[in-house]
Amino acid sequence: MLERKSFKNQLQYLVNSPENHSYLLAVSGGADSMVLASLFLEMREEMKNSGFEFQVAHINYKLRGEDSDLDQKTVQDFCEKYHIKFHLYEVSEKDQKTDNSIQLWARELRYQFFKQVQEKEKLEFLITAHHLNDQLETFIIHLSKAAGINGLSGIPANDNKILRPLLSFSKEDIYEFAKANNVKYREDLSNKKNDYLRNKIRNEIVPKLLETNDHFLENFKKSVFYLNQTKSFVQQQIREIEKKLSTFNLDHVILSKEKLQLESDFVQFEILKQYGFDQIEEIPKIFKAENGSSFFSKDFELKTGRNELVIFNRYAKKMSKEGVILIEQFDFDENQININLKDHMEDIEEINKDFEWDFDAEKLRFPLQLRKQQEGDVFYPSGFSGKKKVSKFFRDEKLSILAKQKIWLLTDSNDTVLGVIPFRQDRRYAKDEKAKYILKIFNEK
Repeated sequence: MLERKSFKNQLQYLVNSPENHSYLLAVSGGADSMVLASLFLEMREEMKNSGFEFQVAHINYKLRGEDSDLDQKTVQDFCEKYHIKFHLYEVSEKDQKTDNSIQLWARELRYQFFKQVQEKEKLEFLITAHHLNDQLETFIIHLSKAAGINGLSGIPANDNKILRPLLSFSKEDIYEFAKANNVKYREDLSNKKNDYLRNKIRNEIVPKLLETNDHFLENFKKSVFYLNQTKSFVQQQIREIEKKLSTFNLDHVILSKEKLQLESDFVQFEILKQYGFDQIEEIPKIFKAENGSSFFSKDFELKTGRNELVIFNRYAKKMSKEGVILIEQFDFDENQININLKDHMEDIEEINKDFEWDFDAEKLRFPLQLRKQQEGDVFYPSGFSGKKKVSKFFRDEKLSILAKQKIWLLTDSNDTVLGVIPFRQDRRYAKDEKAKYILKIFNEK
């Protein structure tokens, strides 16, 4: 059965520590998400005054009539009883279904809603209740689509601040926990129908697999772990190859076309995929294109030369209009990169105070830029517990209006505040004993 201690250990592993973090829980009303909510409720009680905070979001798709409304009521009653902030989105006629499947449409709708709530409430992590059986179903779906190692390695437990702390636990574990702890939940009877691929796999294929071996799920969990280890190894090898054929500049990357063409189709795809060029049939066109041709992905532009491929970050260009790009990318061929802000004084006003910040480069999302304060900016200042609005930080520092106008913020490509120059850096991204690659940003007058 799912144990509180093992759940807490899993959450602590995913975020280093749940203290001083804020969470949005996606709660449908089913057993898995209601168990998740009850575990977070218990943690809230145990971690009072630690900065631990969570809220709940629920979507009523209006697809199952009264059952959909009863699901909503179950979640809403739980939140009201325990004084948890509740966010509801009720699907209406204005939410036109796309030409895609209902499942894909629903997924896009809910993640858009979750993102809006997170931004409004300043909640750092999104928590979903995916469990081990979901992992197995996803594996089978990807297996049927020739997804390769990235697909077969499963649903990630930590994916860009979307956390799934129940992935190690089976559906049976969750039901047993709910029964033993009197957790109220609703069963979605539509899951019993085989009108979707996932339901067919869940209801027909998975039960037969589980019958073959009493330890099937546990062995499957180990297999996914080994696949993830393999994926990590392959990614490291890809990165080493990329270093040998790349030149990293402030605002662009140059890939040796000749060296890249000598690599396997797999390596070519994995390197170019990082820049959004993930249609494998398009890659030969890049190598055959005339010099000066341009290819575009969502965030990057690739220009072909006689002997090289030059890749620009289109988003970085957009950012530079609002601030000053400090560093485009981190060259992982180096263990440490040092940036002295005095070298950028032609772009920004002089900073009259020395400081030195060390960041774990692997935690950062490049490019990094300097910009002025904006409404709603928050960060987790080193030396403090919890988060703080930058505006309140300014007030606490008793800065004059003129002084505030001269302060620069260091931000990443997601516009997350990494530090208020020259006062405090965000402790979440600071170097620790595990850091392999260090970005040092300092000011030396």
